[in-house]
Parts: sequence; C-alpha cells; structure tokens
Amino acid sequence: MSRSALVGNVTAMLEDAGFVVSDRCAIRPKSFDVAARRGSNVILVKILGNIDAFNEATGHEMRRLGTHLQATPLVIGLRSRDEDLKPDVVYFRHGVPVFSPDTAYNLFIENVPPLIYAAPGGLYVNIDGDLLADEREKRDWSLGRLASELGVSRRTVSKYEDGMNASVEVAMALEELFEDELTSPVDVLDGADDVHDAEPTPEDPAADPDDEDVVATLVRTGFTVHPTNRSPFKAVSTDEGDDDEPVLTGHSAFTKAAEKRAKIMSSIGHVAGTRSVYVVERAKQESVDGTALVEHEELEAVGDAAELRSLIRERADREEAA
Repeated sequence: MSRSALVGNVTAMLEDAGFVVSDRCAIRPKSFDVAARRGSNVILVKILGNIDAFNEATGHEMRRLGTHLQATPLVIGLRSRDEDLKPDVVYFRHGVPVFSPDTAYNLFIENVPPLIYAAPGGLYVNIDGDLLADEREKRDWSLGRLASELGVSRRTVSKYEDGMNASVEVAMALEELFEDELTSPVDVLDGADDVHDAEPTPEDPAADPDDEDVVATLVRTGFTVHPTNRSPFKAVSTDEGDDDEPVLTGHSAFTKAAEKRAKIMSSIGHVAGTRSVYVVERAKQESVDGTALVEHEELEAVGDAAELRSLIRERADREEAA
C-alpha cells in the first residue's frame, strides 16, 4: 500500500469514528500529517508505512506541539523493519505512542482500547493492584503463596499490588489463577505516560534567524513564542490573557507556498481551537481561509497581545462573514 493510500485510509477511519480531521499537511518537512478532534480530545497523527522512519527530531517536535496545543501525538504505522506491528499493542518511539491501523480501528471505532504495550524486554500490561490484592486476600493467600504460584519473588508480587505492570505471561497466569480479569487498558489519549517513562517535554528549538525580528516583536507584545522547525507554521505563540487560544504564526514573503501554509494553518486551527496569523512584507488581502495576514510594519506597531488578537479576529471574522 502506498503511503498516500494509507494516509487516506486512516483519515477516512478517523472521520468514521466521529473526528473532525484537518487538511493533510502536504509540505516538507512535517512532523504530523493531520490533526483531528473528537469532543475534547485533540490528536496529532503521523502516518507511516514503516515506523523506523520516525526519527528523534520529529518525535520531539510532536511532543512539544502536544504540550503547546493540548493534544496527544500519535503515530499510526504498519510495520517496524520487516515485522508487522502486533494488533492491540501500543509501542513507543521517542516518547510518542505508536500502533497499527487495526489497533486504531479498535480504539476509535469499536471503543476497545489496547491492553498491551511494548517496552524493553517484551510486552507488558497494566495490573489493577488493588483488585489483585483483594483477590489474593479473599483466598487467604499470602504474598509468598502467590509468588510461589507465579514463580516470582514475594517482593515482585508486592510491587504488582503497588501498581507495577507485569509481563503478558504473568498477567495471563494471574487471570487463570483467580479466574478474573485483573488488567486495565492503556489509556492512549490521557494516560500513556503511566505506562511509559517519558522524558520531560523537549526544549523548544531556536527560532529561524529570518524570524528573529518577528519573534522579538511578539515577545514584546506579551506572547511566549515556541518556535517549530517541522510544521506548517513557524511557531506556536501563547499569552496569559483572558483569550488563551494559542496562535499559530507564520512568516515569509507572500508566495503560493505561503498561501498554502496559511490554508493548512487555518484547517489545523479549526480542529485544534487555535487562531493563526501569517506575517508578510506586503499583503493584497486581509486573510487566507481564516489565517490573518499582517504586514511586518503593522505588527511592529501593535501595542500588546490583546491588540494583536483583536486584529487577527477582525480579519478572520470579516472573511468568514463575506
């Protein structure tokens, strides 16, 4: 299957699952292919035939964007090396959850979350420690008795009851012993860090030298600017005002490529709940599909974040009303 077909299939599946899906980020380099939202859940999805193509720089960018946009970064892929990804298993690459289209279908369409995750040493599951302790005590078994049944140490059983996860083999043995389900699913959207010791969010990269004046102006007006280097936009800008929508910001000469980026920014904003602004030297129109166009001189004249937000809203809203 070509990657283009795979992206189309995954996008259609997300739409069938009730997600609002952005336009495809058809630019390079790109950290994610589409953004999608269902209810309060926003996901940033990278779609790959072989997940070995997912490198550290892209993983770091997706994790930063997840933090700045309050979204969950995900990779949906078919295989690693020459081996297909196992169904209903969550893998991790550079701190980002990875799973197969079948797993995504079960999660998003069937509402059946995965139970297993891959980590160094094998496949593991979440054990409900409180339930395990209750079941053991119901049978009046000591920690030592259960440890002997499982072929592990007493200390290991104690750790299971304190919340340590177990191998698939141990989990199956526990459920056979107690004739009850003792596992809990991997909460991909909200709780993946519970089963994966992710490092802190990677630091923002340095701004492109060509954008330093724009970044300095945004900072002067009260924004905190988070530069990107693999996205359709140059930065995610936030401030502490009443309007807490992040602002996707772009900057370049207004070319066909810039217009394409501005349209993608608008589509992502529709999904992720952001505003967007593209800074240009000269603009022949006020906005592109909801992304406000602001000339460099106009930006320098802006007094504070509230004034810039007002300008962005006015230009976007006038286009929508037209």
